[in-house]
Amino acid sequence: MGWEMTLQRWREFTRSETGGTASLTVAVLTALIWSNTSLGTYEATWSARLSVTVGPYALGLTLREWINSGLMALFFFLVGLDARRELDMGELRDRRWVLLCAIGGIGSMAAPALIYLSFNAGLPSAHGWGVAMSTDTAFALAVLSLVGSRLPASLRAFMLSISVMDDVVALVVIAVFYGQGFRALPFLVASGAAAVIVCMRLANFRSGVVCCAVSLVMWCALLKAGVDPVVTGLTVGLLVITAPAGRDDLERATGLVRNFREQPTAELQQTAVRGLVAAISQNDHLQSKFTPWVNCAIVPLFAVANSGVPLGPGTVVAAFTSPITWGIVCGYLVGKVIGVVGSLSLVTALSGGRLRPNVGWGAATVGGAVSGAAFTVSLLIASKTFTGSDLAYARTAILSTVVGAMVSGRITTGVIQLMAPRRRARALLGRARPLTDLVTPVDAIRDRIRGPVDAQITVVEYGDFECPHCGRAEPDLLDMLAGGDDVRYVWRHLPLPDVHPHAQQAAEAAEAAGDQGSFWEMHDLLLRHQDHLAAADLVGYAEQLGLDVERFRQHMRARRGLRRIEEDVSSAELSGAVGTPTFFINGRRHYGSFDSDALTSAVRLARQRLLARKASSTVRAGSPDGT
Repeated sequence: MGWEMTLQRWREFTRSETGGTASLTVAVLTALIWSNTSLGTYEATWSARLSVTVGPYALGLTLREWINSGLMALFFFLVGLDARRELDMGELRDRRWVLLCAIGGIGSMAAPALIYLSFNAGLPSAHGWGVAMSTDTAFALAVLSLVGSRLPASLRAFMLSISVMDDVVALVVIAVFYGQGFRALPFLVASGAAAVIVCMRLANFRSGVVCCAVSLVMWCALLKAGVDPVVTGLTVGLLVITAPAGRDDLERATGLVRNFREQPTAELQQTAVRGLVAAISQNDHLQSKFTPWVNCAIVPLFAVANSGVPLGPGTVVAAFTSPITWGIVCGYLVGKVIGVVGSLSLVTALSGGRLRPNVGWGAATVGGAVSGAAFTVSLLIASKTFTGSDLAYARTAILSTVVGAMVSGRITTGVIQLMAPRRRARALLGRARPLTDLVTPVDAIRDRIRGPVDAQITVVEYGDFECPHCGRAEPDLLDMLAGGDDVRYVWRHLPLPDVHPHAQQAAEAAEAAGDQGSFWEMHDLLLRHQDHLAAADLVGYAEQLGLDVERFRQHMRARRGLRRIEEDVSSAELSGAVGTPTFFINGRRHYGSFDSDALTSAVRLARQRLLARKASSTVRAGSPDGT
């Protein structure tokens, strides 16, 4: 049991941003120690040439090139999966936000590149402007987590959206400006392979072996065409659709697991596993499968191969007298802030406020500051652009930006925390209205509401009385309601009869009690006694509450609560809620854990949004033109 828990925690660690950042940090330190103790063996190892020959065809690359152009295609595959997830389920569902993020991403890359060129104008090193562009998302989010404990969760979504566009643009730059002589025929072959993958996706053909084979053809063709083949990963990842598990798929998977439970054979075990995999989106499945390998193997290996640089006093002094170093450092630490805040402010002004980020100017400034952390893509472009001492200077500058981003982010966050609460809320959250995930709004007359009916914060739970997770969340919800008079709680039924056979009957019992004005009393009893929800138990609870038992029985026999329950289930499906518990806070779906800290944090964010909105209303009311 202890080994199983340890293995589970290790898997969670390798899939987390913390695990990826830790592995990357260890890899960088390894490269620095290796290169500073034995530079000759370091360079000899990664410059060793490896060739693959199949019949008359041969492909030879250095070990560093196999990593940079081969294994890193899997890194960009995950970038593509993340981008597609944001397009299907995240902030990028709002296509106006796509436009805003595209402009913000381009601005956050153009400003650093221009600053780099101002330092290197007229020099051969000017060709390396692409090094000073792309943020390393893993390091940036790690820095954000260190400096931003009181920053809104929407800032992370904002940075992810900008980073997606950042990575896409960076990959286009690599393919167009840092290729090695374009050749048309191999490119046409690569385009044909991409078309085959598109057709496979449209036909919902999910053979991983065939997709990998076609992707390999595309990778080889792009390499021969003179285009960096890592674009293969991004292309394939963008085609993998993200869709929430459907109720029918989940019920089918439950049936397969039940069959295995009744007859545990190897054949039924394999069938059940395939059914469970098919029940979730392929995007989620592939992210879960490849993230540990990319986080803890591929990216660290890339870091070891590319971040080794001598750090002797003479080398460091020489680096910081080079325009390459200053162009990269100033480009990232100054240009990212200018690019992010400037481009978003310009778009907001030109659109008359119709396009605005989901965070305030203060949070956007923090985002720009921590975006000054360069690494993966920058090292990739540096290895294609520079050699010798120039490459060492570029690597030194790239490593310096991580420390600089941390200091800059800490200073920016500290300044914002010194502001008055209302002004700080507006600076962090802005005036944009977040996307609403709850399709059916709360009706004060129809819905079951606990707390002040006119409260400004609404927590909606789709729940199942037999679901143990709903039972465990209940005490935390009661504590949250006791903590303030500005929160109301709404229960909507989502019984899952395929896994909880008594859930439907319990939901109807709650409605029967509600017919006598005792819905919440019955609600609490049912969640406290989830293992005793048979018909006799339900009648006993009615007696315990002092209800008219005969009236309760008649309500149950006539199934008068069925229509309300079906309406709740229908609204859950429209809002993408297929499991329990599913929470919506002020219409926005809550992702993550359901413990007291997580729910309280989500409610606190909703309060900050309200405070920011009030601050914005005060500013508009006080301005001469009312804007």
